[in-house]
Amino acid sequence: MRHAETVTFGGSCLDRAADLRADVPGLARALTDAAARTILTWRGKILVTGDAELALMRVPMDHPALRGARAEPILLGREEGAPRWAHDLAGWTPDEGQDLPTPGFLDQTEQTHPDLPGARFVELRSVMTRLSPRDAELAATAKGLQAWHATHGFCARCGQASVIHMGGWQRICPACGGQHFPRTDPVVIMLITRGNKVLMGRSPGWPEGMYSCLAGFMEPGETIEAAVRREVLEEAGIRVGAVRYLASQPWPFPASLMIGCAGEALDDEIRLDPAELEDARWLSREEVMQAQTGEGSIRPARRGAIAHFLLTNWLADTLD
Repeated sequence: MRHAETVTFGGSCLDRAADLRADVPGLARALTDAAARTILTWRGKILVTGDAELALMRVPMDHPALRGARAEPILLGREEGAPRWAHDLAGWTPDEGQDLPTPGFLDQTEQTHPDLPGARFVELRSVMTRLSPRDAELAATAKGLQAWHATHGFCARCGQASVIHMGGWQRICPACGGQHFPRTDPVVIMLITRGNKVLMGRSPGWPEGMYSCLAGFMEPGETIEAAVRREVLEEAGIRVGAVRYLASQPWPFPASLMIGCAGEALDDEIRLDPAELEDARWLSREEVMQAQTGEGSIRPARRGAIAHFLLTNWLADTLD
C-alpha cells in the first residue's frame, strides 16, 4: 500500500460483498446470520463506544434499538466472512434533557440511547482520527450511502417514488424501470507551491484563523489537471503549470471524493475572488509548521482531512 493510501477513510481492504448484492436469497440469509452485525446511525451521527480507545459499535441484528429504524438496512460488506449492515435510527427521539445536534462548522453534542448503555452518537468529523481504518471505512460508507438514499427517494427520469435494491447499492423505479446508483462528487484539492511557500485560503464561516488548501468541484468534460488550474485561477487569480496526482480521500460530508494534487504556481500575485474565498495568502514552511503545532495566528486544516495530510507530508517531504 502506498503511503498516500493511509489518509483517513483511505480504506482498510474491506470486503464489500459485491457478489451478494444481487443475490436476493443470499441477502435474506445475511440478515438472519447469527454472526451478522450492524452499525447504527442517527441524524448522520455514528454510534461509538470507548473513550481513549474509540470503536464503532456493532450490534446484533435483533437488537431492541433497531425498533427505531425506519428505512431498510444497507449492506456494507463482510468482516471475517460475516455480514456487516448499517441501520439509520431515524425513528428514535432522545429523552428530554439531552442536547440536540447544533448547526455550524462542527457539532460537538453527543446523544445516548437507553437500549445502548456505554455508547453514544457522535459527529464523524469529530472522531474520525480516533477510529481504526476499518471502523473509519465502515462509518464513511454507511454515512455516504444513507445520505444518498435520504435525498434520492424519487426517480430522476419520471418522478415516481423509487425503492431500495441490491442491499442498498441501487434504487429502482417500479414505474419506468429506471436504475439509480449512489452518487460521488469529485473534488480537486490542491497543494499549490512556489518555492518554499504554499498557497492557503479560507472560506466564509470557517473558524477564526483557519486556512486550508484550495479546493473545488470538477466540471463535466474536465480533466483533473484542468480542474486544478481552473479552480486556483478562479479563486485566487494564480496561474498553475505542472500538476500531479498525490492521493484521494472519500469524504462523506455528504458525498465527495477528494482528489489531492500538487501544482506549481507560475506567479504569486493573489487576485482574490471574494465570492469564492474570504482570504488567501502564501505561507512559508515555517509558518505552516507553526500552525500545525498550534503556534501563531493561523489555524491548520482539521486533522483527518486530506488537506492536513497533504500539508503534513509536504513539510516532511514524504509525498509519494
